[in-house]
Amino acid sequence: MKAIEIIKSIEKKYPVSFAESWDNSGFLVGDADWEVKKIFLALDVTDETLEMAVKAGADMMITHHPLIFSGMKQVTAGNFIGRRLIKLIENHICYYAMHTNFDVLGMADLSADLLNLKDRQVLEVTWQEEGRSEGIGRVGKLPREMTLEECGKFVKKQYRLPFVKLYGEPEKKVNSAAVCTGSGKSLMKEVLAKKAEVYITSDMDYHSAIDAGAQGVAVIDAGHYGTEYIFMEYMKQELKELLPELPVETMAVNHPCKVL
Repeated sequence: MKAIEIIKSIEKKYPVSFAESWDNSGFLVGDADWEVKKIFLALDVTDETLEMAVKAGADMMITHHPLIFSGMKQVTAGNFIGRRLIKLIENHICYYAMHTNFDVLGMADLSADLLNLKDRQVLEVTWQEEGRSEGIGRVGKLPREMTLEECGKFVKKQYRLPFVKLYGEPEKKVNSAAVCTGSGKSLMKEVLAKKAEVYITSDMDYHSAIDAGAQGVAVIDAGHYGTEYIFMEYMKQELKELLPELPVETMAVNHPCKVL
C-alpha cells in the first residue's frame, strides 16, 4: 500500500485542518508514493523509537508529537533532529505526525472517556461550524464526588501511572473536572470560566499551580507522557480498523520521568 493511501485514510477521520495554526501536523518526511508494508507508532521520534522502527522493518512511522516543529535552515548529522531525519530517509521510512488535530478529534474524548466524565463539553473551542464545536480538552462531572487525594489516585489508576503530582488540599471535595492532555497551563482561563474544581493536565509550573489554587482550582499534574502515551494503543486499534491488511507495531510504554 502506498503512503498516500494511508494518509488519506487517516486524514478522512483526523483532518489536518483541525490542527492549531502554530502546529506542524501531517506528512513530514518521505515520498507519498513509497510502498508501506508496516507502520510503527510512537509518541515521539527519538533515537530509541527510530531504532525500534528500523529493527521492526517499518516503512512508515507515525507519532503524536512532530519531529519538525519550527523552521530548520540545515539538516545535518551534527544536529539531533537532522540526524533523525537523515536516518528516516536512509532507511526509506516515511514519517507522519498527528498532533493537535488528534488532540481535538481524538485525545480529548479519549481522556474524558478514561476518566468517565459525564455531561462533558469542550474546554477550549478551536473550531465551530453549523452548531458543531470541537476543541482542546474536556470538562465535565466526575463519576462521583471525591476528595482531591481520591481523585489523584483515580487518575493514577485510570492512566496506569507510577505517580501524579497534587496541588491543593488533599481533603478538598471535587465533583467537576477539566482535562487537557499534554501542556495545559495556557488553558487556565477556560478552566476557571467553566468552573472546574480540579484540573487534570501536565507541565504545570509552580506559580501557575499555586495561582490556580488561589482561584479555587486544584491541579493534578499527571505528566506530559503520562497523559498522552494512550495515543499509541488507541491509534494501533484505529489503524487496524482502517487498514486491516497492514501490520502495526507500537513501542512499549516507557515513562521517561522516574521518581527516586
